[in-house]
Amino acid sequence: MPAGRRAQMMKETRAKLIQAARTAFAELGYAEASMDDLTEAAGLTRGALYHNFGGKKGLLAAVVEQLDAEMVAKASAARDVADTPWLGFLAEGVAYIELALEPEIQRIMLRDGPAVLGDPSRWPGQSACLRTTTVTIQAMIDAGTVRPVDAEAAARLINGAALNAALWVAASDEPRIVLPKAVEAFRCLASGLLGAGA
Repeated sequence: MPAGRRAQMMKETRAKLIQAARTAFAELGYAEASMDDLTEAAGLTRGALYHNFGGKKGLLAAVVEQLDAEMVAKASAARDVADTPWLGFLAEGVAYIELALEPEIQRIMLRDGPAVLGDPSRWPGQSACLRTTTVTIQAMIDAGTVRPVDAEAAARLINGAALNAALWVAASDEPRIVLPKAVEAFRCLASGLLGAGA
């Protein structure tokens, strides 16, 4: 089989497994989703799952990576329609927190993900987000919008606040009641970065 065709088949296999897992993890939760049901739903074998992901935990990591990329895109879209970089910065953080209301994100990203994969702040997607936030904050410092603080320190604290707010919303028995409290507190915390003339 030509190498290009083999690569395409592997890509398709991975996509099928990720989609089947995403559906199962959202509906049943990680613990209740069986590997046999996942592979059957994808029309594949357990061997394909192990070959591509090393097991169920690796498959969860791939699903989390896909969802994380979608969350970043949605939060970035909220940023991109704002009138100023500062308002975009706030909108991006608030959009991220609001995504905790989506059942799939709530269960996979904010409940099962941390329980199985560990501290979300150490996930690859969060590291990329930290770099982007650091650059954004540094640009606002340079423009005089944000007071002169260490950009990475500020980015770590802001990202941590948004992540923990989302985790709080997702874990709550009343997420729609908790959400506005979390958003208001996030805005208050973030506004402490503003420079005197901003």
